[in-house]
Amino acid sequence: MNLIGKFYIYEMEMWNEDYFNIEVPAFIELDEEHNGCFQFGFVSGSVDGRLVDGSEGSIIEFTWEGDDEGEPVFGSGWIRTEEENCIKGHFQFQAGDHSLFWARRAYAKS
Repeated sequence: MNLIGKFYIYEMEMWNEDYFNIEVPAFIELDEEHNGCFQFGFVSGSVDGRLVDGSEGSIIEFTWEGDDEGEPVFGSGWIRTEEENCIKGHFQFQAGDHSLFWARRAYAKS
C-alpha cells in the first residue's frame, strides 16, 4: 500500500465537483510519516495520520485542522487503497458534515 504522494479528488459524496474544485483542483497529499495537507472547496488544512490495520486491510486514520472561509475547523478521517493509484477516504468535520471521497494519484508511472 503506497499512499505517499499527491492524489486529486474526483468525487465526493456530499459535495459536487463545482464546489470541491472551486479554488484549486481538490487534493490530499501525504508524506512518509502519513502527514500532509489537503484542500477541497474553501476548506484547506493539515493532516496528522497513522497507519492502522483494519478489518478491510491497512488504512491511514488521521486528524486534521484547517480553515473554512476564514473560520478554524478540524476533524478526523481515514484513507485506504481502492485500486492501483486510487484511494477512497472520508473527511469528518468535528460535530458537523462528513463525506466519502475518491481520488487518483497525481502522477502515476505508465
